[in-house]
Amino acid sequence: MDAKIAKFFESIGDFFTGGDQIPWCDSDIVAGCEREVADAEKGSSDELKSECIMRLSWALVHSRRPEDIQRGIAMLEASLGGSNSPLQMREKLYLLAVGYYRSGDFPRSRQLVDRCLEIAPDWRQALTLKKTIEEKITKDGVIGIGIATAAVGVLVGGIAAALARKN
Repeated sequence: MDAKIAKFFESIGDFFTGGDQIPWCDSDIVAGCEREVADAEKGSSDELKSECIMRLSWALVHSRRPEDIQRGIAMLEASLGGSNSPLQMREKLYLLAVGYYRSGDFPRSRQLVDRCLEIAPDWRQALTLKKTIEEKITKDGVIGIGIATAAVGVLVGGIAAALARKN
């Protein structure tokens, strides 16, 4: 019974805080990936450089810092044209979708995850992200309707009070 109650309160907390299953990345991991990229720039193969840049992009879009997320988005968008394989394109589109989700641009995130699913329709990670995005859009809509309803209620109450005072 206690587990059910705890789960209930956790789901309420997730509703208001936007809990999701997308992992976060700490700044020390971002710093480590940046060092990796810097080391790879010193004469490593193009393939190794590309792998290091992808790891850094992953760390940036999963960061808690908005400026890191924006840097990750910019890096991924700049590298989209150089994607040779559908797998690389899928990965970059997915990471872009995560970045836009983290930055609050849910329509753009959904558009990118849909493109990702065109490449790999059964990819569970992308399907989970799409579900998370749609839940977030729905939740934001419900909260928006609630705020609008409350505002209308306050307005009507204020008008009713003003009319009652005149009489």
